[in-house]
Amino acid sequence: MLTKTLIAGSTALTLTAGLAAAQTVGFSQIGSESGWRAAETTVTRQQAEERGIDLKFSDAQQKQENQIAALRSFIAQGVDAILVAPVVATGWDAVLEEAKEAEIPVVLLDRMVDSDKELYLTAVGSDLVEEGRVAGRWLVDEVAGAECRVVELQGTTGSSPAIDRKKGFEEGIAGADNIEIVRSQTGDFTRARGKEVMESFLQAENGGKDICALYAHNDDMAVGAIQAIKEAGLKPGTDIKVVSIDAVPDIFLAMAAGEANATVELTPNMAGPAFDALAAYWKDGTMPEKFIQTESKLYTQADDPQAVYEQRKDLGY
Repeated sequence: MLTKTLIAGSTALTLTAGLAAAQTVGFSQIGSESGWRAAETTVTRQQAEERGIDLKFSDAQQKQENQIAALRSFIAQGVDAILVAPVVATGWDAVLEEAKEAEIPVVLLDRMVDSDKELYLTAVGSDLVEEGRVAGRWLVDEVAGAECRVVELQGTTGSSPAIDRKKGFEEGIAGADNIEIVRSQTGDFTRARGKEVMESFLQAENGGKDICALYAHNDDMAVGAIQAIKEAGLKPGTDIKVVSIDAVPDIFLAMAAGEANATVELTPNMAGPAFDALAAYWKDGTMPEKFIQTESKLYTQADDPQAVYEQRKDLGY
């Protein structure tokens, strides 16, 4: 990456917010399966525009083969860097090696891959396991020793959020013998699938009367599940407690209505730290940490969810 570093260094005085206007970055996004994903795309575009970056965007429509094709296209175009939010964790070695051979740094956004860390520059994301732990610990405190049968809506099978958020939740409830996960199935991070799978959970669990709580790996699945719970004649947030992850605006509306209980925030601004890392790398070869962790926070009904919704509703979710 010596040539690219020297070029970036020679134009350092023309940097806008840390990046040169001439830089071109390819961005392979998973798709638009959720409000949070759409917000990440919007924020990435905003961050690129503010920094004078020419962002080449590709929507993979939740298919890894589309992402791999996009990365190879970016490599052929000779972009200065690649951002990728990987749809699944495995199967990336070959294309990442191709990018490395072309001296194009790759930054992972919000999801990890099961590849040699030397094949990518850095990864920006939250501690996905800790997000699950936070949700689990909240439920332990919320039910206060009462028996609680939990149904779980998992994210896309094989994705790092699905794997890690499940692991974290199980760790969060470990030792609480009163809490049991009785059903767990993927809802693919979408509202439609979340509703569909929740309907099957309700049917299997005495019309939902045997369910104490729902844990969803993202808010969109939770919103779909909330609709299914209401259609079953139950009160979400009361008859069935709802805890999920992302903190998108619609979950705050549900919380304000008493239909959801808690959410763990995942910021959609992964691109800001990614572009900062690239700016330093392009300028003088500064190597970032292999993982740049973003901040997460637990929100409950005590946090004035209506006010939070008003603050977030125009952020592109």
